[in-house]
Amino acid sequence: MTDAGVTYDVADSVATIQLTRPDAMNSLTRATKEELKRSVQEAAGDEQVRCVVVTGSGRAFCVGQDLREHAEALQTQSLEEIWSTVPDHYAPIALGLATMPKPVIAAVNGVAAGAGASIAFACDFRIATTNAGFNTAFAGIGLSCDTGISWTLPRLIGRAAAIDLLMLPRTLRAPEAAELGLVTRVVDADELESATAEFAGQLAAGPTQAYAAIKGAVNFGATHHLAEALDHEGRQMALTGATQDHRDAVEAFVAKQQPAFHGR
Repeated sequence: MTDAGVTYDVADSVATIQLTRPDAMNSLTRATKEELKRSVQEAAGDEQVRCVVVTGSGRAFCVGQDLREHAEALQTQSLEEIWSTVPDHYAPIALGLATMPKPVIAAVNGVAAGAGASIAFACDFRIATTNAGFNTAFAGIGLSCDTGISWTLPRLIGRAAAIDLLMLPRTLRAPEAAELGLVTRVVDADELESATAEFAGQLAAGPTQAYAAIKGAVNFGATHHLAEALDHEGRQMALTGATQDHRDAVEAFVAKQQPAFHGR
């Protein structure tokens, strides 16, 4: 455990980023945000990492901004200083997760609220325990929204449902969140670690460069016209078609064997 409340570990090509402030429900202080941003950037840049897991500790995934720190800041800092945390921390964390050139799993062990929910939604997959819950929370304290949730949430569940959850925050339990398409899989609490490890291992053994290209293509397509998306797809097919993974997979298919991917 670090003083900032974040640990970063790599094993079997999987990087695990864990928030470790269970007594504070993994709320985000400035130090925690700095370390979380650094960990996300390290995972993105490490060629040995082929899958990333983000999770919490204790009974919460993350409840967003540490409001005790925020309340003190409102008394002692300028508004410019206070809200610099959005471009300095929250935005790069969301961007780093959403554009990570490898798959990212949020292992949601408990409540994910505010920026904590945003962080989970910025990941590619969400495995949640039956007692986990999601709450956008921002409007409840008179704020707009950050950490990319205005971009990710409508793309996960549609504009109308996103507006509803953002303007009228309520806690969505994992089964309901799964019905809406917010959760990939719901498991019992004692199965979260093993289920996440199994899924992360599967992704880490997959075609890493193809995963990166698919993720990038979906993000590109969300903000470009069809003709531009088609052109982008063509470039990505040429790039992934030049990889060793592609050649090996074709040879394995012809030989009626299972392909082995090495991420190159």
